[in-house]
Amino acid sequence: MATRQLSRSAADFLPARKTLTALTRAAHDCQGCDLYQRATQTVFGAGSAKARMILVGEQPGDQEDLQGKPFVGPAGRLLDEALRAAGIDRADVYLTNAVKHFKWTPRGKRRLHAKPGSREIAACRPWLSAEIEVIGPDVIVCLGATAAQSLLGPSFRITRQRGELLESPLAHWMLATYHPSAVLRAPDEDRRHRMRDELFADLSVAAKSLSNRL
Repeated sequence: MATRQLSRSAADFLPARKTLTALTRAAHDCQGCDLYQRATQTVFGAGSAKARMILVGEQPGDQEDLQGKPFVGPAGRLLDEALRAAGIDRADVYLTNAVKHFKWTPRGKRRLHAKPGSREIAACRPWLSAEIEVIGPDVIVCLGATAAQSLLGPSFRITRQRGELLESPLAHWMLATYHPSAVLRAPDEDRRHRMRDELFADLSVAAKSLSNRL
């Protein structure tokens, strides 16, 4: 039994026919890692199957877990602002996360974000791979280190390669930048403003790369 438990992943729950509708439905029953046991629900990606850009975050937060939709909490509001500044319509992108269940620790009555482990990220990777396969985007934007390392490898560092357009077999271009929640958690106002400006600038680079593909 222990061996079977360790070998679980989302791959065990993928539908035979891959469409966004089928993937979303199948993901609701995913038990590919233990995170489903404490999460309210699976939070799958949202957006058009024809989206030219995919934005990938780390995992759903507290509000996303409760509402069942990605990027609907404070980080989502900042992301909306950044997308508008870059001239990107949120309706034209696909939003998802590397991990589809909320991992948290209790703090009184609050549920605080806990970083997913490598086992949980790997177990959930088949969902993300299937989303990318179905959509076939021109650009993938990784929001934060977890998303970037999930798709670009464990040696990738936001501090070294943030904002760079990188060629990839997954999309014509990939780019990594800060997760909006990291901006909101910045330790002081000066750093928060700097990270916000850099996030906005990076999304503008992603938007221009789409224009160049027309």
